[in-house]
Amino acid sequence: MDPMNEKEPLFSPKNVRLLKQPLVKDNPITVQVLGICSALAVTVKLEPSVVISLAVIVVMGFSNVMMSIIRNITPPRIRILVMLTIIAFMVVMVDQVLKAYMYDVSRQLSVFVGLIITNCIIMGRLEAFAIANKPWPSFLDGVGNAFGYGWILVVVGFFRELLGSGTIWDINVIETPWWNLYELGYQNNGLMILPPAALIVVGVIIWVHRSKHKELLEDN
Repeated sequence: MDPMNEKEPLFSPKNVRLLKQPLVKDNPITVQVLGICSALAVTVKLEPSVVISLAVIVVMGFSNVMMSIIRNITPPRIRILVMLTIIAFMVVMVDQVLKAYMYDVSRQLSVFVGLIITNCIIMGRLEAFAIANKPWPSFLDGVGNAFGYGWILVVVGFFRELLGSGTIWDINVIETPWWNLYELGYQNNGLMILPPAALIVVGVIIWVHRSKHKELLEDN
């Protein structure tokens, strides 16, 4: 077989790194400190945190693919407008799906789904990767970075809902038939449902992450 015609496997080590590296080593939030504003708005409860994370995965993955496909025919002087148009199209599609199938969650998220358009992580990956790479690696890069971003939001949403409302996914876990921590004096922490709590939780996650991976600080 001619090595020039041999195709790279879909999940070659290089492609797998595109998925895995943003989860820890080059995480958009804990390492690059991008997209922090989203953590303020949508992480009061776990369910909207999960939904917005999935929405970002879809938007970033397919936006990267679309930008990669047209990268060679996009004039440099309008590429930012093209990127914004692609992202806006994907966000509108995701928003319509949420309204059709998850209306209650869509109402909770309100305008924050639309604000995905301004998420600097998505625009950054289109500009840094998709515009210079083929569709499949671009898709993996988008999904990997979105997962890296999303798992942070899910962790923040988990702790904010648990400590602020005493629930997980709207299920009361503090007061159950087997135990009732309220009778022992436990009280929900009202601070956790306020925006500053998101910064506190994200700050703690960044501190723990960088404490366990000090080599990332040296690399940067």
